[in-house]
Amino acid sequence: MKKQLTKPSVYIPMAVLCCVLWSSAFPFIKLGYRYFEIAADDYASQILFAGCRFMLAGVITLILASIITKEKLIPEHRSTMGRIAALSLAQTAVQYTLFYISLAKIEGSSGSVINSAGTFFCVLLSAAVFRGSDKLTVPKILGCLLGFGGIVLMNYSTLHLGSNLAGEGLMLLSAMSYALSSILIKIFSEHDNPALLSGWQFFVGGLMMMGAGMAFGGDLRQVNGKAVAILIYLAFVSAAAYTLWGVLLKFNAVSKIAVFGFVIPVGGVILSALLLGESINIPLSTACLVLVSAGIVLVNVKQNYEK
Repeated sequence: MKKQLTKPSVYIPMAVLCCVLWSSAFPFIKLGYRYFEIAADDYASQILFAGCRFMLAGVITLILASIITKEKLIPEHRSTMGRIAALSLAQTAVQYTLFYISLAKIEGSSGSVINSAGTFFCVLLSAAVFRGSDKLTVPKILGCLLGFGGIVLMNYSTLHLGSNLAGEGLMLLSAMSYALSSILIKIFSEHDNPALLSGWQFFVGGLMMMGAGMAFGGDLRQVNGKAVAILIYLAFVSAAAYTLWGVLLKFNAVSKIAVFGFVIPVGGVILSALLLGESINIPLSTACLVLVSAGIVLVNVKQNYEK
């Protein structure tokens, strides 16, 4: 499996698929707020909604992975439970709580740019932790700058950084939490099945968020078929994309996979236009996608050449 998953013809389409799935979460979260009748300033209900999504994602991951592997994905050692707890905090509870609160305080364009900094943090952390296998090189830095430049260009006309330092700081912390979780999943997957880690960290982290949301008065007032369908789809997105992402990180350098994260905000804009009818500047979005793609190619082609 390792030999196959390190081939560009295999890991590139898999990484792009993960990012397209995550991109689709943006418009579907907005649809979820609409169908569950969650107000824009109702932070507690937003966190409760996210907690339900991730808890359900954990259940889906564990059931499907158990069927596929024909194994009971139950943590049997204290060390495994410790790794699950660490991932639950970094990947789900902390990252997404900060993300949802921050996004309610700042404009979407600013949030998209700041959140994309998580890719930079991934590359820097990976170079510091995995010095022998994932060194920081000029092509990696240039590739990240190209990708980040694409995100800035896409949001430039509505970008107002510095308008809410508290909200922007929370989004930056969310991006750092994402980077930390990427490093942790690579380290931890050396000891445990990525599907086991993914499923249980979603389940535990989701329960944490549900508890926090309800404690602060969160409530899903309207429950109907459309709302439930949206929730199930979002849970599937998390379960499929994150589990697959964890497998890719297990067998590849973090920087080589993390750089695909620049696709997510671009895909979110395109899919929001298609699904929600939001306005889109086609020439600008195309230029952004070209910059992001160039950055991904620069990071990956150079790495493959060095090998």
